[in-house]
Amino acid sequence: MPDRSVDTRMDRRIDAHIVRIQFGQIMDLAIRNNERFIVDRRGEAAVVIISVRDFIRMAAPPPDWLQKAWSGAKRRGLDALTRADIDAEIATHRHGKKSAVTP
Repeated sequence: MPDRSVDTRMDRRIDAHIVRIQFGQIMDLAIRNNERFIVDRRGEAAVVIISVRDFIRMAAPPPDWLQKAWSGAKRRGLDALTRADIDAEIATHRHGKKSAVTP
């Protein structure tokens, strides 16, 4: 099993002046491609730009049992439920409970 704590992708170094000019594009790349940017100021690394999803994955990775649950749900196609599907499923469950309680 691969070690998830080691990230093999390369971070891109970029000058602060370029970031000021192209911030929106850099944000899009970080979000869409999970790219990371090290921003240099006066030749020194100053800050890092990463997506929120990437940050959460690094700061608080999900436990193994949750990863397994997500994988199982994805295999069964349950990760593609729409909000309407979820609401319908909840309504069906609640209706079944009311029928069981009410004579």
